[in-house]
Amino acid sequence: MTMGIYGFKTKKELKTAIGTKPNFRETSHFAPEYKGDGVYPVVGPDPYTARNWFAQITITNGLISKVK
Repeated sequence: MTMGIYGFKTKKELKTAIGTKPNFRETSHFAPEYKGDGVYPVVGPDPYTARNWFAQITITNGLISKVK
């Protein structure tokens, strides 16, 4: 499932957030999607009303370490 990530209007803005803590919006009704360090698909700027861009982010030690 794809999670939302807040605070970024574009994927380019998200790339400037490397080294910061992510602000996810869970979209699953069944179970939490964020489980700590790992690779996650995200959508922005809003997962429900504006899916303008998609990205894959890597979380290391609780911080964004890579954006594809």
